[in-house]
Parts: sequence; structure tokens; C-alpha cells
Amino acid sequence: MPSVLEINEIDDLADHRLLWNALLPRTRNATFFQSLDWLVTYWKHFGDRQRLRVLVVSSAGETIGILPLAVRTETTRLGPIRVLGYPLDDWGTFYGPIGPNPTATLAVGMAYVQQTRRDWDLLDLRNIDASNCDFGRTPGAMRLAGMQPYKQAWGEGAVVEMDGTWGEYWQSRTRKWCRNVRRCQRRLAELGEITHYRYRPKGRASDDADPRYDLFDDCCKVARASWQGSSTNGTTLCHHSVRDFLRELHAVAAGADGLDTNLLLLDGEPIAFAYNYHYQGRVSALRVGFDPQYSGYGPGTVLQSLVLEDSFRRGDRLYDFGVGSLPWKRPWQTSVLTTYRYTHFPLPSARANLLRLKRLLESRIHGPEHPRYTVPA
Repeated sequence: MPSVLEINEIDDLADHRLLWNALLPRTRNATFFQSLDWLVTYWKHFGDRQRLRVLVVSSAGETIGILPLAVRTETTRLGPIRVLGYPLDDWGTFYGPIGPNPTATLAVGMAYVQQTRRDWDLLDLRNIDASNCDFGRTPGAMRLAGMQPYKQAWGEGAVVEMDGTWGEYWQSRTRKWCRNVRRCQRRLAELGEITHYRYRPKGRASDDADPRYDLFDDCCKVARASWQGSSTNGTTLCHHSVRDFLRELHAVAAGADGLDTNLLLLDGEPIAFAYNYHYQGRVSALRVGFDPQYSGYGPGTVLQSLVLEDSFRRGDRLYDFGVGSLPWKRPWQTSVLTTYRYTHFPLPSARANLLRLKRLLESRIHGPEHPRYTVPA
């Protein structure tokens, strides 16, 4: 019979680091955000108002998967509500169970969640890549556990699938866009020497874990000079609410072979940045920015073309631009992937069911792929 070990203290995960690190490379389409390094660092900065519920699923004495969950209180128009879901907090695009057996891990995990004491008002598994990774596993596991999953489009993210060569990809772009990129490159070159510097250390295992904080500081310097310097929503690289977290994660990612920092230099001075993480050839773009005094020269456009060209040369498999802001990503993307959420509203939770009725009412107004559209999965 399958068994579940529930871990509620972040420090207790240290005993499972080797196991987690062994399962992650065997996880389909895994990203850096599914690593234990990410979770431990994130929890240090934002876990004080959450309850950790990591489920280690075993069968016949062998661990078959890990299901990282957390309970957090979210504010809704109906009041605060306790949500059980993945500990991603929308920093990345995709999430799911860790290990090569996601079907069994989800099935056993959902049954365990259903049978144990409920410390949540609704179960909400978000950032699901339904078409390329999940393949119906999440709603299927929820139904097997006696839950009613409701499906909702969560966000749209632009990606570049690097199946061929840079030349083939570049030829697939519109002529107008290619001319625009070349024009920006020429105009910037007239100002001085243009250099793309990419820093991707191989990590502690390769004795290559220098975080190069100077590069992080350069990115923040450019971000502060841009509109991001006056942003108050906490989503920028230099915002006081996340700056310390991202700076610490910078060193953690460097040690874990997960850091990907890009700078565009004009005569040695940074004028644009693309700050990313990566894992097994999947690049996750986190933040981009450029110095506004060069906005007429397209430094962000030039840097993005150089980053993608270098990624093709390195053998990366996918460049994930992240969710939202699709207009500026459209010239680069090869496709747009929709992420989904699957929500279970338990009958004993009155507030959760009021929220379900609210979403169902909104579904009469919006289309089937709108982020507010909710139907039984």
C-alpha cells in the first residue's frame, strides 16, 4: 500500500535533499522553481504566514514522488480564505509534482489530502501545463479522491521552442521585425562597443559557484533607472519587498547551476539586462529592463536577440518568457501556452462555495479560455 510522509517544517526537508535532487532530473519539464533550493529560499522570506505541507509519497518502500504544498490565506471580495496549493506564488510559469511518477504521486497525494484534517477552505492547484505535461493527471487524481475539480485558465505565457537552429528560427520571424532588430543593432553600434555578457555558472558540483553579486547589482542599477525604480507593486527586481530575497536566491541559484544573468554593455557600462533561471535547458525569464536614456535605440530588443541566439548555440530547449505582457513578446514567441488551475470547493466551506458560485456566474459572461472562466473539469 502506498504511504505518505507529511513534512511541515522547512528545516526537516534537509534530510530529504538527496532524494529531492535525485527525483528532480527525472521530472518531466522540470524548472528551477521545482528545486528544493528554490523552496527553502522562498520559504525563508515568505513562509512565515503559510503552513508547509510537503507530501513524500512511497510505495513498496521506495519513494515515487514528492508533492510540495502549502496553505496560505488569500484575500478575496468575500473575505480571507485559506488556500491549499503549490508553493510557487506565481514566480514561475509551471509547477507540478516532483519525480517520474506524477500520476501515482498526485493520486496518492490527493487521497491523503482528502482523508486528513482539513486546514484549508479550498484546494487550488495552479500553474498547470495541461497540454504538454499534466495530460489530465491533476483533475483525474482529484476525482479519484472524491473531489470535484473546476478548471480555469490561469495565465498565458509566451515561449520559444528551440527545436532547430538559430538560423531556422530567425528565418521564421517576420521580415519587418528582423529589419527592426538589425536597425537597432546598427544604431547602438554607432554609440560605442556593444557587448553581450552572459553569466551561467555550473554550480558547486563543478567548483563554479561564484555568485558575482556585481552582476546582480548591475541589473538592479539598470532597473532603478527605468520605470521599475518607481514601481510600487513589488514585482520588479529592485523593489524593497523582494530585493533581499532575490539577492539571496542569486547566490543559491549560482551554486545550484540555475543562474542565467545577461547584460548588454555599451563601452563596458550596463544599459539592459535579462535576468533568468535555468534547469536542464529550460530557461525561465524572471525580469528584463533597460536604461531609458537609450530607449530610442532598442537596447532591450538587441539584448533579447543576442540572448536567444546564444541559447540556440548552447543547446537550450525552451525559453519561457513568463506569463503576461504578451504584445512585446509576440515577435519572439513560437507559441503561447495557457496555464490552468484546478480548484476543489469542499461542501462544508460556505465561503469557498460562495466563491465557486461567483466564478460560475462570471463564466456566463466570459469565453472558455478567459482567466475567469470556470467549469467542472
